[in-house]
Amino acid sequence: MSTARYRSQEYMKNNEFPFWIQQYRHDAMNVPPAHSHEFIELVYVVKGEAKHVFEGQSYQIQTNDVFIINPGEVHTFQIEKGKKIDIINCLFLPNLIQDSWLKELGVSQSMDYFYIHPFLDSRERFHHLLNLKGDYTERLHSLLEGMMYEYTREGSCFSTLIRLQLVELLILLSRIYNEQRIQQPHSSVNDSNRLLVRRVCGYLSRNYDQKISIPSLCKLFTISPRHLNRLFKEETNQTVVEMLQNIRIEKAKKFLMETNDKVIDIAIRVGYDDPAFFSRLFRREVNCSPGQFREQYQRVLVTNHH
Repeated sequence: MSTARYRSQEYMKNNEFPFWIQQYRHDAMNVPPAHSHEFIELVYVVKGEAKHVFEGQSYQIQTNDVFIINPGEVHTFQIEKGKKIDIINCLFLPNLIQDSWLKELGVSQSMDYFYIHPFLDSRERFHHLLNLKGDYTERLHSLLEGMMYEYTREGSCFSTLIRLQLVELLILLSRIYNEQRIQQPHSSVNDSNRLLVRRVCGYLSRNYDQKISIPSLCKLFTISPRHLNRLFKEETNQTVVEMLQNIRIEKAKKFLMETNDKVIDIAIRVGYDDPAFFSRLFRREVNCSPGQFREQYQRVLVTNHH
């Protein structure tokens, strides 16, 4: 199934101000196709409930949930017949807010500013779903409405006001995240962990051809190696390295079947600089060498044609 990919130019008319915001209503007949995009998307559920289909799996979302989709992550919604969901979509690129400006405000990479990290380091990623309660609901909703108001009117200094409101909103989300982390019961910790593992799996599937190390993943997802490996084993019954190797082997099988590329080139295409290591790994996982796998596949093709 092909996935739509939305580009920032489709929404953001101005490179100097890469931002867009709008309120939508979705129902069973009106949901976006599964898609990814090159910008960050913040979604606030004003009212209603739906399933958020994210990186191939789904989880329930409801009124006052806030979540963020990173560039490249694939998602859509599933809505039951007769139900609807009202959401505010806020799209932006990380260069909307300059890190020098944030540092002037005293914003740092401490956990206190968790939701601001991606502006301070473009390799950082958002990975939490928050449900707002009490006064925070009103405050956040009014910040989003303030941004929508400024965006549609385009009055003087509107872009500065939007930047200020967005930073306030993200600092508030950082505070809520920290408070919930301290208070949250075990079940929401589990939801959060499941979501994190799903995001790591999605990241591995998209970047299997890159050099990926446990330390680089831990930096990207702000988690310790021990914690990452433990969560991964609990959720997938595999280590991170095993998961990455499986993804690469499956991609290699596809290239062996669909192209005439040399084994050495396929090894490099799936992220292995050492073709001998790749061949050993392939043999261990598939019980034959890459060359034998291709021959068997071609024999089956010929037989089926006759």
